[in-house]
Amino acid sequence: MVSKLEHVLVRTPTIIGNFVADAQWREPDRDSLVSEHSQFVTLLEKLGCTVHIAPAVDGLVDAVYMHDPMIMTPHGAILLQMGKRVRQPEPAQIRQDLERLGVPILGELSGSALADGGDKVWLDAKTLLIGHGYRTNGEGIAQIRKMLSPFGVEVHAFDLPHFQGPDAVLHLMSVLSPISHTRAVVYEPLAPIRLLEFLKLRKITWLTVNDKEVHTQGANILTVAPNVVILAAGNPEIEAKLRESDVAVHIFDGANVAVKGDGGPTCLTAPLSRVI
Repeated sequence: MVSKLEHVLVRTPTIIGNFVADAQWREPDRDSLVSEHSQFVTLLEKLGCTVHIAPAVDGLVDAVYMHDPMIMTPHGAILLQMGKRVRQPEPAQIRQDLERLGVPILGELSGSALADGGDKVWLDAKTLLIGHGYRTNGEGIAQIRKMLSPFGVEVHAFDLPHFQGPDAVLHLMSVLSPISHTRAVVYEPLAPIRLLEFLKLRKITWLTVNDKEVHTQGANILTVAPNVVILAAGNPEIEAKLRESDVAVHIFDGANVAVKGDGGPTCLTAPLSRVI
């Protein structure tokens, strides 16, 4: 998740749908959704990414968060099953997008398995971290582990806290964003202790996010190359820490398309390939 991002899939946001009652957003400025997303795409292209754009899907307002319906692996995509009711059509939708682009599909979850892509963090090509919480259950983790075991991938699961309950979103990537092979950004108060111990074991150090900026996506950072990141505007403390650590920080205004829906720049992308 820190190697140079080559190809990435995004979805144009819809302005048609019930953002508040159905999806639990804070009501956005709908005209700004599209313009902010367009500026985000331009920034990705400026940073050397080839951006593939999927069309908006009216009514599926969360579908702009392309990171969640699948897990991209070095061996193909794993299509997930989503616990949030209004998001359940999204994996079938992204299957169409992947097939159109010729992206191989490794497998898909079945039965009672649940998982969101926001609950996974790749430390390297052979190490996948998964958050076990309200959006990703034990059966989902077991099925993902089984699909990846033939390739020698180790899957490590970490229990996420209750926090604000099952109706609120708390993903592993809400509290952890790798920014290089040896550094990350972490919101410590919600980070599992075993996760912090695991990072130390792997000799990964981290910069901390404060209690305010975690709510404006200060801990959800998209790395497009080692120490080159995209950060949502409005997070001055973690921005300063990153710059002081010689990280190249690129800011985008995601006040509506990101912050109002509790999704950061990573959530807006489905990485298809990175240089490994």
